[in-house]
Amino acid sequence: MRGASGSIVSLNPTIDPIQTPPAPGIVTLRPATPADLSTLRRWDQDPDVRDSLIDSDWHWETELHKHPAWREWLIAEVAGRAIGFIQIIDPESEETKYWGCVDPGHRAIDIWIGEPDARSHGYGAQMMEQAIARCFAEPEVHSIVIDPLASNTRAHRFYERLGFKYVVRRCFGDDSCFVYKLARSRDGRGHA
Repeated sequence: MRGASGSIVSLNPTIDPIQTPPAPGIVTLRPATPADLSTLRRWDQDPDVRDSLIDSDWHWETELHKHPAWREWLIAEVAGRAIGFIQIIDPESEETKYWGCVDPGHRAIDIWIGEPDARSHGYGAQMMEQAIARCFAEPEVHSIVIDPLASNTRAHRFYERLGFKYVVRRCFGDDSCFVYKLARSRDGRGHA
């Protein structure tokens, strides 16, 4: 809230929303910036990240400077430390047409935890829950799709626990993937 002078005024004087760090173990999302380049490059070299990605060249050097309307790149942080990455795209508008012809109202999500010591702590679920909420905050979005590699059974179980339902096995280039879908429920949240 802004005061008369334009400065930020907290509704609760004992809690400063700008200065109070997030609680330990709570994931926050922020836009990815060119300052994240070295971190993203380092994560690209992690064997677990490389084994879970379809396209290992994200062209970070050029793409971090771009902000197309069809894409959102986010860095997940815990207590101010970058731990992971999320991409949310509108597959209908995405320029490479990776998903093929897609009707309006879909979003696609890519996610990974780049820091090895941040895996298996529930951060991935928090990241996905926030990404799902971002997608369904747009009233026209009715479905979210994801495409983990067919060989990544751990990712399949993860997405199924979040309510995604298997749709089809599909090849994207040379990569065999499982396509999963989460549809908007009546309350505006996702359901299978």
